[in-house]
Amino acid sequence: MAERKGVYFVSDVHLGLEVKDPADREARFVSFLQSIPKDTTLALYMLGDIWDFWYEYRDVVPKGYVRVFSALMDLMDAGVKVYFFPGNHDIWCYDYFSSMGITVVREQPQLVEIGGKVFCIGHGDGLGPGLGSYRFMNGIFKCRFVQRLFSSLHPWLAFRLGQGWSRHSRLARNEEYVFRGPDEPLYKWTLDFSERTHVDCFIFGHLHAHADMTLPTGARLIVMKDWMDRSQYWYFDGILVGVGHSMNTE
Repeated sequence: MAERKGVYFVSDVHLGLEVKDPADREARFVSFLQSIPKDTTLALYMLGDIWDFWYEYRDVVPKGYVRVFSALMDLMDAGVKVYFFPGNHDIWCYDYFSSMGITVVREQPQLVEIGGKVFCIGHGDGLGPGLGSYRFMNGIFKCRFVQRLFSSLHPWLAFRLGQGWSRHSRLARNEEYVFRGPDEPLYKWTLDFSERTHVDCFIFGHLHAHADMTLPTGARLIVMKDWMDRSQYWYFDGILVGVGHSMNTE
């Protein structure tokens, strides 16, 4: 019998964020990438905010992360598909990742069939009612004129402005977010979506709060926590398993 091949899901590593121990966080992420078995893995889905701030010019990208890219290249060289769904912190990626062979998925969320199950996956930001101001700001960040305006800045200044903006995030303020269950806009969005479209499992990040629950429609909702304290990821090879927090399987 052929051995089942699985897929990995990870989000919100926030590489480069000067909170707690950024060097340890990057080392843990590299160790995770190196631990992925190349012969039994179909794909790695990185669901946004892997980098705390990313902006690339035509000829300039943020320095560092050499071991991260090396580990990703090793996976792709072995035939593992690597997908990157930009988050709100690393939205300004252009062709650097794709030039390495990483598939950048900009239209989110996406329906993906894996092992006979339908997954709805993405970073998870901007989904649900009552998020008009956030969607407005996100629209500004996606505006090509704003991006070209930002690119007119010298990289030294642009990167420091971006890093300064990141330092005002909830993570930098050490504010712990608690998933609000049925009151959460993301919960309301997934429930409405699953009433109209068959989905076995939703997987998102962004909120920095762990959630694993079954919707009234029978679909499972997973929200992945960040990497500030532990190495958090999910693995599916017919059974969905969470690693780095309380284990749940279905």
